[in-house]
Amino acid sequence: MMPNDDRRRTLRKRVEHWSQRLAVRPSLVRVQRMTRKWGSCSTSGTITLATDLADQEAGFQDFVIAHELLHLRVPNHGKLFKALLAVHVPDWRKYHLPRGAAGCESSCAPPENR
Repeated sequence: MMPNDDRRRTLRKRVEHWSQRLAVRPSLVRVQRMTRKWGSCSTSGTITLATDLADQEAGFQDFVIAHELLHLRVPNHGKLFKALLAVHVPDWRKYHLPRGAAGCESSCAPPENR
């Protein structure tokens, strides 16, 4: 497991990569301890990611980061959101669980579950 500063740096670099790829710019990126979600996007454009997301596989990190950044374009989980997610993260469904499954309120969980 990486030290927290390294985890934050790693996740911020991935957010920068995905921000450019998706042509979006969050107003702020936070990386902090989160126990119920892997990430969130506020209406003010703040992206918050769980520090321990950096310990998960790269594909899952990409899913969570792309998911949250896409909310800067589409605020809901409707057809447009899912279509955009499928374009950018084609295997997103392997990381997605129904809302509330395995106690995950953010509608996603890593392959091992938290």
